[in-house]
Formats: sequence, C-alpha cells, structure tokens
Amino acid sequence: MSPSRRAQLAVALIFVVPLLWGFNFLIARSAPGVIAPNTLAAERWLLAGLAFGAVAWRELWQHRRAVLADWRHMLVLGALGMWICGAWVYLAGQSTNATNMALIYAISPVMIALISRLWLKESFTALQACGVALALAGVVHVVLRGRWGALTQLQWAAGDLWMVGAMLAWAFFTILLKRWRSPLSDMGRLAVMSAWGVLVMLPMVAWEAATAALPTLSWQGLGLVLAAAALPGFGAYLCYAFMVRELGAARAGAVLYLNPPYAAVMAWAILGEPVHLYHVVGLLLILPGIWLVNRR
Repeated sequence: MSPSRRAQLAVALIFVVPLLWGFNFLIARSAPGVIAPNTLAAERWLLAGLAFGAVAWRELWQHRRAVLADWRHMLVLGALGMWICGAWVYLAGQSTNATNMALIYAISPVMIALISRLWLKESFTALQACGVALALAGVVHVVLRGRWGALTQLQWAAGDLWMVGAMLAWAFFTILLKRWRSPLSDMGRLAVMSAWGVLVMLPMVAWEAATAALPTLSWQGLGLVLAAAALPGFGAYLCYAFMVRELGAARAGAVLYLNPPYAAVMAWAILGEPVHLYHVVGLLLILPGIWLVNRR
C-alpha cells in the first residue's frame, strides 16, 4: 500500500475507532457487581494479547532479541495503555458520574497535541489549534447537554482522580508509542505490550480475588471479557497504533473527541436512550474541528 493510501486509511479510521471504544462504556456500565475492575482488564488483555501473538508469533520469534532488549519500553507502554487506561476507567465508574468522566477524558487530545508539539516537535499550526478548540467545545457541549452554566455545579468525587490518572496515562501512552521506535509491526508490538500489561495487573487481580465479594467466573463476566478483548481491545488498539504511526500523535489523538457523540448514538441504538439536539450541535462542532486538525 502506498504512503498516501495508508494516510487516507488512517484518517478514515478516526471515524471507526470511537465505535469500537464505545462498547467499552457499555461494558463498564454492566461490569459492577459482575466482575472486578482489574480482573476484567487483565482477562481482556490476556485474550487480546493471545490474539495479537497468534498472528505475529513468527515475527516475535524472529525479533526475540530486540523484544528482550526493549523490555523496559514495553513494560511502561503496557502499564500505561493496558492497566491504567483499562482498570482505572472501570474503577472511576464506580464512584463518579459519566459527565465528569467524559469531561476529564476530553482533555486528553489537548494534552497529546501540546506534548507532541513540545517534545516530539510535530508540526502543529494555528489552524490545527483552532480545530482542537472547536472539537473540544463540541465535546463539552455534548457532555453538558448544551447547558454550559452547569460547569459551575459539577461535584467532584474520588473516582475523578482515577479518571485524571487514566487521561494522563493515555496522553503519554500515545506520545511514547510514537517516540519509541520498534522493529515490530503494530500487531507484534501490541502482543508484547499486552503481555507486560497483564503481568503488571497480576498483583491487583490477586488482591481482588482475596477481598472482592464477586464471583471469580460467571457466564455474564465471561461475555464482558470477550467483548472487551475483541472490540475496544484488539480492534481499537490495533487501529489506533496504525493511526499514531501514520498520522502522528496529535492528529491521531483527535479521535477521542468523537467518543461522546458516538456513545450517545450507541446508547440510543442499544439501550433506547434518546438523542437530543445538543448531540447534533456537538457533532457539528466536532467534525469540522477534526477536519482542521487533520488538514495538511
């Protein structure tokens, strides 16, 4: 595939990845009382990692020395992208509301854009900065349901700290994924990161098994794990890694702006929740913002 076609595919995936990640919100809403957060995240990445490894095992064996030599980078990426951005989001959902979670996570693309400009020296024009501001305004409009005065009435809970940690972790995961080069393909790299992420989570899983009053295994819990591994795990992360490599960290990070309107549409289609005018207005702000961010 030519470089121009790869870039076009990466831009098209901006509108696919939020759909895959949207299932994670539905999973997070169904998980409390069924499966513990770290256990769900660990089993999710165990299955996704096995799927990555099954496809890329020849490549991993061929580059086994490079994999072993690069273990520190993979450990950090696995901890950031698989543990913190996985289990901590599930933990946050237990003690904070969706408005606060969406507002905090919407800051992540802004952080990615700033860090990539200052650290990675990625080109980022004033017009792209306007796109970031426009898309962020659309996200906030959706989250606040068009009532901007509600910003002064937000109440913060302990779960908000988990979301702040997850937001910062995603920003640095994206930046480091671009900065730390690897001879591996996206599939092989994700297999190694998933393995390290699961290893990092093992102590927390053992602690949950000893203290949480939840069944260690149930059919409903197994269904949540399989869905999390396939859609927001295997599919979303593979596409996102490709986007970061082809578009750069700042442009790929703009995908997070589409999460709130996509989640609203999915909630309407699957859960029967209504779509309101503020969803439409927010989307009309987000789409031109993403176009400006990705405009060459």
